Amino acid sequence: MAPRVAVVTDSTACLPEDLASGHGITVVPLHVMVDGETLAEGVDVSGAEVAEALRALRPVTTSRPSPEAFTETYRRLKEDGAEAVVSVHLSGELSGTVDAARIAARDLAGEGIPVEVVDSRSLGMGLGYAVLAAASAAARGEPEQQVAEVAARVALASSAYVYVDTLEYLRRGGRIGAAQAALGSALAVKPLLQLVDGRLERLERVRTSERALARLTEIVEAEAGDRPVDLAVHHLAAEESAGRVVRRLEQRVKDIRRMMLSEVGAVVGAHVGPGMIAVVVSPVSD
Repeated sequence: MAPRVAVVTDSTACLPEDLASGHGITVVPLHVMVDGETLAEGVDVSGAEVAEALRALRPVTTSRPSPEAFTETYRRLKEDGAEAVVSVHLSGELSGTVDAARIAARDLAGEGIPVEVVDSRSLGMGLGYAVLAAASAAARGEPEQQVAEVAARVALASSAYVYVDTLEYLRRGGRIGAAQAALGSALAVKPLLQLVDGRLERLERVRTSERALARLTEIVEAEAGDRPVDLAVHHLAAEESAGRVVRRLEQRVKDIRRMMLSEVGAVVGAHVGPGMIAVVVSPVSD
């Protein structure tokens, strides 16, 4: 029997298709515009293809799903038998996606489709692990308010640390200031960033990429401590470096319950640029 509460997220969660479908999770795609052509993330365009476009200096921009896309999704889930929906999305500080979901939820309030919208204040598997926890709660028969609370709690407990080869792509997308990006370029440093209350903020500046990735491993090891954790390593066009980070973490973090390695999608990729490595730490509560 399908859960009475349907769980929805967006494509920035970086959930593999088989994992999302296996847990009954509906994924609404964000969009990327490359050379003026609008493409659905995970459907029409991948992170690798965006990396190629960025390297070729082709114009790349991103956009949120429309409220109508969420309205259609919620109505379809009701038609399929769902009695309520929990919709969990990337940080509202980074995208208007969660606002579009809220507009749709309000528009459907009179149609008997209760929708709980959760701003994860995260992205990547910081969002993805929260969505998986919500889907598990829904499968246990929890009501929509409880499912939403589970998602918010797991997302809030997660941490994300990001290495970028350059701050230029974040500057272009308005995710950091021009002065901060210029300072990083002038000093020829490799920035480490941290997700703080849904925003990307500078954590440290390191002189070389190899030292930056070593430092990233140290930070994650300290953050995990003795707790059981789920980890995820994301990259954009940097599979070899990401694999080295995974191996280091497997050697140094004491209690890893799940480890995922994946290339980020086109939307996140458009803002961080090729060479990005990110690690998500999500504590596990038994």
